[in-house]
Amino acid sequence: MSKSNLSMEGGCRCGRVRLKISAPPLLTMACHCTGCQKMTASAYSLSAAIPSEGFEVSKGEPVIGGLHGVTKHYFCPHCMSWMFTRPEGMDWFVNLRVTMLDDISWFTPFIETWTSEKLAFAETGAVHSYAALPEMQAYEGLVKEYMAGS
Repeated sequence: MSKSNLSMEGGCRCGRVRLKISAPPLLTMACHCTGCQKMTASAYSLSAAIPSEGFEVSKGEPVIGGLHGVTKHYFCPHCMSWMFTRPEGMDWFVNLRVTMLDDISWFTPFIETWTSEKLAFAETGAVHSYAALPEMQAYEGLVKEYMAGS
């Protein structure tokens, strides 16, 4: 996402919940875990880590779905589109399902996670791959590398 294209909008499939993004992503990702496979009915989910202060729900009120655990998955209450996730203990960003944005032409996954669970045919072109999740101390370097290249 270029700085000139900083403000982006998106929404669920039915349009009852809308989102506004006013900060560039910290990182873009593809997740191959079986949970994401089940929740997206696809080979992987695509997301962008958006700083919390640059993310807002501008219309409607999403509901919690998925496992209903400490990590919260938010869905449209009408069409049930999985829109974003607030990971446990990481309130500084929102993990946006990037396909909710009106324009995703800029998107490429920078990292892919849970490749230990990926389907054999699923390829993303991500720069970095992880069998599970990166070590916590790796995120700072990954964010710096992603931000330098975007």
